[in-house]
Amino acid sequence: MELTRLYKNAAIATVFGFGVMALAPTAQAEKFITIGTGGQTGVYYQVGGAICKLVNRRTKKHDIKCTHTTGGSTKNINGIRAGNLNMGVAQSDWQYHGYHGTAPKQFPKGAFKALRAVFSVHPEPFTVVARADSGIKSFDDLKGKRVNVGDPGSGQRGTMEVLMGKMGWKMSDFALASELKSSEQSAALCDNKVDAMVFTVGHPNGSIKEASTSCDSVIVKVDNAVVRKLASDNDYYAMATIPGGMYKGTPKDVTTFGVGATFVSSTATSADTVYQIVKAVFDNIKRFRKMHPAFAHLKPKHMIVNNLSAPLHEGALRYYKEKGWK
Repeated sequence: MELTRLYKNAAIATVFGFGVMALAPTAQAEKFITIGTGGQTGVYYQVGGAICKLVNRRTKKHDIKCTHTTGGSTKNINGIRAGNLNMGVAQSDWQYHGYHGTAPKQFPKGAFKALRAVFSVHPEPFTVVARADSGIKSFDDLKGKRVNVGDPGSGQRGTMEVLMGKMGWKMSDFALASELKSSEQSAALCDNKVDAMVFTVGHPNGSIKEASTSCDSVIVKVDNAVVRKLASDNDYYAMATIPGGMYKGTPKDVTTFGVGATFVSSTATSADTVYQIVKAVFDNIKRFRKMHPAFAHLKPKHMIVNNLSAPLHEGALRYYKEKGWK
């Protein structure tokens, strides 16, 4: 829901992930929107922070204030459905399943036909990081090991469960199936509490960099017949490569599969609000690209079509038509 408050006499300092912005007094009614993101060490949190920073630069013009909160793909979609969030970042596969209702465990209320796509952001390879002394060389070697499978409700956990299902694996196949949050998993790996961690994330990533510099670790391949069939059978998946040399301990390219990060909303958020959010991002795309290395190569022509399985939000479509992109 959009929360409206009236500020007349005071200058308000609002803290976001990108710092403190002093807000001038205004007699205008301001709409407060909340964006669901992900763990603070992940790129989703940076996406939400970057979008809010761009939106809040223009508050005097459109009277919209933006803040972001942690969550995860499925939590964000369910939060939008419940009316607790206006928008959120979600993996492309969970956008698909949320809209079509094809993942009853994650979306028990069924198809969310009011879900709307806004734009896509960066690619997100499914990443497995293992201790160098664990004997793990590929995803297949995780069986019988201590693995952090991810926080319930997170995109990484959901993707892990999908792949496990295709492999015919159960949680009991691991010596330990840990459910740590993304902000906790690198420390657990380096403290020898787990042998490996999985992460569906844009690169470079702070959590993985922490694991690669704090202890001897390596990114291992996720590439077998099951993975390749999963990627070929579903448009929201694709084979992916994590560049060698990006992290200490992994000098060569690593093959895996992945999804795309997408920005979503619902019909409950007004077209005017979504239009202003989209305008803030694309009118400042050069600035947006500089806000995180994962955004560096983003192109509008790809962002408005790639990995979008739900219908475009009316407000986003209005902007794209104005620009002649649709």
